[in-house]
Amino acid sequence: MRVLHIIESLGSGGKERQLVELLKGQSEIPWLECELIIMSYDIHYKYIDNLDIPVHILTRNFRKDPSVFFRLFRLLHDRKYDIIHSWGSMCSIYSLPAVLILKVKFVNGFLRDALPISFFDRLWIASKLTFPFSDAIVANSKAGLKAYSAPAKKSHYIYNGFDLKRIKNLSDPALVKNMYHLNTEFVVGMVASFSERKDYSTFLTAAKIVLSNRNDITFLAIGDGVNIESCMKSVPEKYKNRIIFTGNIRDVESLVQVMNIGVLISSSGEGISNSIMEYMSLGKPVVATKCGGNEELVVDGETGYLVQPGDSKGLADRLISLLNNSRLAEKMGQMGNKRLKAVFGLERMTQDFATLYQKILYEE
Repeated sequence: MRVLHIIESLGSGGKERQLVELLKGQSEIPWLECELIIMSYDIHYKYIDNLDIPVHILTRNFRKDPSVFFRLFRLLHDRKYDIIHSWGSMCSIYSLPAVLILKVKFVNGFLRDALPISFFDRLWIASKLTFPFSDAIVANSKAGLKAYSAPAKKSHYIYNGFDLKRIKNLSDPALVKNMYHLNTEFVVGMVASFSERKDYSTFLTAAKIVLSNRNDITFLAIGDGVNIESCMKSVPEKYKNRIIFTGNIRDVESLVQVMNIGVLISSSGEGISNSIMEYMSLGKPVVATKCGGNEELVVDGETGYLVQPGDSKGLADRLISLLNNSRLAEKMGQMGNKRLKAVFGLERMTQDFATLYQKILYEE
């Protein structure tokens, strides 16, 4: 079976991470032959080169470049794939003509979040254009399918998979703490982009509430993005050595290992968060926003806590309760680790996609 994956870029986002993880798993399936199209030269996950799969770069000369349709069609016609698996709304639209003319099976996988969408929103338009011609519509959460009102007969949710090999051979914790000047007893961190969809404002407000009462905690804001400067300016001088902005880092797991609590606060619906899975893989209790796929990933009161969007006081209270009860925090972290292995493993995700491919290709 020949499957072509197509994605806009391999930047540092969660969707891109999951594609590379899936390709890693699919490379172990002997009857499955995969190739990849990347529509830019933005490649953060360099270890794609180690997977020994054909990678095609298909860039646009300008934003709405129609030549992409023809170049993509030529590639699909010449190489004769069985399935196209799209990972982005733009990729899904560009794939449509070739899908219809060449009668290739189409897995529409651009639903990677559970954002509330409105009529004539860009993603709403993409869904209405591409859903009717999709053989399968795949989201990484039940909440994602619901948010986009995906047709039930074509809809599938396949949870993100985490490769536990990623947490082997981590950097020495003492060296990591020294590198980031972590000299407090406790470390609380949030791994997320500084974008409109991630609510660093609430995280930083909660951090300031906690730090106003105690000085044994360092907060880490791990990531980069358009809002990072305004977030940095919101931190008073007296807290600058207790709220650290790391920027983008490649070895994020090594930093997560020295954290006591992992946080993810969002302003809108998440899919299945890679950051939360990183926390769970290293046995950290999680405090996250009660929205979207977070409610499928975090069991409130068992593997961590869910707080209401924008509730900085509620977040601060949950953090303090975990910091004051190390036994509870440890138990929640252990339960989260067990849940990750049982429900969100890489092998399970890989097998679920392989089963889906067989279903749409061979079962009429």
